[in-house]
Amino acid sequence: MTNDPVAEDGLIAAAQRGDQQAYGRLVAGYRAELHAHCYRMLGSSADAEDAVQEALVRAWRGMPGFARRGSLRGWLYTIATNSCLKIIERRPPLVLPTDYGPAADPHEGPGPPPAEPAWIEPYPGPPDLAADPTATPEARYDQRESVELAFIVAIQMLTPAQRAALILHDVLAFTAAEIAGMLQTTPSSVYSLLQRAHKALRGGLDQPSQQVTLRRLGDEAIRALVERYVTAWHAGDVDALVTMLTADAVIAMPPLPGRFSGLAAVREFLATSIMAHPGHSRLVATRANGQLAFAHYRLDMATGRYLDHSLDVLTMRQEQIAEITAFVLPAVFGRFGLSSCLCEPRSGSHRP
Repeated sequence: MTNDPVAEDGLIAAAQRGDQQAYGRLVAGYRAELHAHCYRMLGSSADAEDAVQEALVRAWRGMPGFARRGSLRGWLYTIATNSCLKIIERRPPLVLPTDYGPAADPHEGPGPPPAEPAWIEPYPGPPDLAADPTATPEARYDQRESVELAFIVAIQMLTPAQRAALILHDVLAFTAAEIAGMLQTTPSSVYSLLQRAHKALRGGLDQPSQQVTLRRLGDEAIRALVERYVTAWHAGDVDALVTMLTADAVIAMPPLPGRFSGLAAVREFLATSIMAHPGHSRLVATRANGQLAFAHYRLDMATGRYLDHSLDVLTMRQEQIAEITAFVLPAVFGRFGLSSCLCEPRSGSHRP
């Protein structure tokens, strides 16, 4: 977005006359924050991209009627929010295996992917999103906290209207009056939606955010943790990895439905399956949902190359790992700018 109101007014006027280049320049700065907003609403990066594309097409078509009574940003968020609400109408809420069904038996594995439910997807980054300088101090959640997995999981359980009101108010700091205009309701109805949303979320977000946890750990401790984690996976050292986990640690592997809960089940699963063959994993550190994450590549015996397997997102509790959510969705690698292959030749020993 432009910080120069005069320049933005000029671009708006040009776009209203049908200048597509001016429109592109006008909305380019809003795309990242609109995408993050749609991801919060939908829990899917791919669906968020569809919603943003639809919203920007609708905004282009509606430019001649944009009356400038409100801000361009608010108008774009109105269109994007309603695009998300239409998508939500067509599909069930997204979840993670940690909130779906019983824990799996580590001797049987996680089972095949089901047709339903649909799963929450990881989000690249942390997004470099600054708060709106004109926003009121009503926002409860930092921009980066609001794309963490715990937050995304929790708000998917709200009704679509509650979800929209909470994100617009508590994350983006729009006022109740502004939100009422966006949702075509009244400020009192918005306050009612917020009250019910806050009640539904009470207790569901009682742990410190990952942003707070990582800041408390500090860069040096995070680097050491990443090195230990990668070394354990490369060596297939289950014992070393287990020492990094909380006693109630969970591993989930969407779109596979099962989850493994507690150190005994996690250890058994790792030792008998994915860490059973030292040297068969290669990890590359990244970030997803503002959390520590790793691109996980597995050795393809036929070619001797390490191919995309999963994007593993860690949820930390103090200095230990409480959850590993391994998204076995190779298609997400491209969205993260990650290669589908680590094209190093296989060594005879497979040692890192």
